[in-house]
Amino acid sequence: MQTVGWQERVGAQRDWRWRGWPIRYTYVPGPGVRDRRPLLLLHGFGASIGHWRHNLAELGQGHAVYALDLLGFGASAKAIAPYGIGFWVEQVYDFWRTFIGRPVVLVGNSIGSLVSLAVAAAHPEMVCGLVMLNLPDSSVLENPLWVRSLGRVVQPVAKPLLVGLKWLLTSPLIFNNLFRIIRHPRVIRLWVRQAYANPAAITDELVEILSQPAYARGAAKTLRAMVNGKAQGRVNYSAKAILPTLQIPMLLFWGLQDMMVPPKLARLFLAYNPNLQLIEIDNAGHCPHDECPEFVNREILGWLASWAQAAPRQLEAL
Repeated sequence: MQTVGWQERVGAQRDWRWRGWPIRYTYVPGPGVRDRRPLLLLHGFGASIGHWRHNLAELGQGHAVYALDLLGFGASAKAIAPYGIGFWVEQVYDFWRTFIGRPVVLVGNSIGSLVSLAVAAAHPEMVCGLVMLNLPDSSVLENPLWVRSLGRVVQPVAKPLLVGLKWLLTSPLIFNNLFRIIRHPRVIRLWVRQAYANPAAITDELVEILSQPAYARGAAKTLRAMVNGKAQGRVNYSAKAILPTLQIPMLLFWGLQDMMVPPKLARLFLAYNPNLQLIEIDNAGHCPHDECPEFVNREILGWLASWAQAAPRQLEAL
């Protein structure tokens, strides 16, 4: 039975000021071997550094490991900001320039994997490898012709209705009351049951990690800002657009009982880059690093070690 609180199992937590906002991050120094690639872990939506509590120390046995609370999540500031993938890409890049400064392997879960993918595309000098856990991107799905045709017919009517509904639900009077309900630990536990396949992984500690930040001052306004966020610029951050452009090793984990993102997406991603390796995990849902940490940690470390074995062979072939 785990007796040490999660705060003591996530390395040396510190605060960094980014554009005036306090940002929480943590660091596990690793074995001190300079030529081993450092890792930077990025959590999913609604999660934080604490979601990596079963991974940081284990991965840190072979590598220096950093983990970051994206702005608006965890112990980072609950701020009104132009949230979106591009915005978090800027945060991750500035963190890397400030604290790391050499190529890293990005490890992301859910929206963290989307951010990792976008960082690799925007700043290739920063990323030497990617590990993605349940990548939530439907760009690789092809809708039948009749669905696309129906969409073009319905869109002129549906779009203003959806805009009106969004405006109504995000009005402070309605949204703030809804937020008080959805942040309650009992409601969080119900949501986690949809994300996790293994009931034993849904502990009081996990519910605390996911629910506690929602009680911070400004949390409701922050979530409203995220919901109302608009696409930034014309950059296409879809996996369909980015995957074919990357030349780095990539590892994709997928929990086959994921009820939030269809598991059939996993194999579709493989067609877009031969460097992408897929590991499917039975009896796991949307967060396999937390449900099956021993397996995921072992596979990541083995995958990284295979690079070290391949490098001498590649040099001999030159």
